[in-house]
Amino acid sequence: MRTLSEHILDIVQNSIKAKATLIEIIVEEDKINDLCSLTIKDNGCGMNRETLQQAANPFFTSRNTRKVGLGLALLKQNAERSNGSFKLDSEPGVGTTVTAGFQLSNVDKPPMGDIWETYYLTLLSYSEGVLEYSHETEKGKFSINSGEIKEMLGDISFQQKEIREGIIELIKNNLEEIEATK
Repeated sequence: MRTLSEHILDIVQNSIKAKATLIEIIVEEDKINDLCSLTIKDNGCGMNRETLQQAANPFFTSRNTRKVGLGLALLKQNAERSNGSFKLDSEPGVGTTVTAGFQLSNVDKPPMGDIWETYYLTLLSYSEGVLEYSHETEKGKFSINSGEIKEMLGDISFQQKEIREGIIELIKNNLEEIEATK
């Protein structure tokens, strides 16, 4: 995975499969301390201790359709390769939190990628719950909540061209305003 957006999409898909009704994506950039933190929290089924200990192993997966699970392993590798950190917490019946830290200036830190596309695509496939995304820098904070969007739009489809463009532009413009790293 070449971008943080690709990592986010992969982990959010895991949260959806874990039957989460709330998924939070939190990006915090601290240019003064040269840090970027990515946290993804869900209230899904969670993992027991044995599964949690194996979850970042590339040769472990809880899926029956394949024998490897590279998503968490690749995120961990990218974080550690960019002078950062990786942490995974989970509790059965409560949910899971994935946290990855990166040195912002490190040449190996993956770029953010098209987070607006990631959010929109997830929004289309995740109708059973709420997807929150927040991004904070020294210049400010932006957040978007799918529950609020659904409430405002009512029966209007997210697939309408104008809605898609509006959501994407909202995210892009706000990230530019807070000078988020690309």
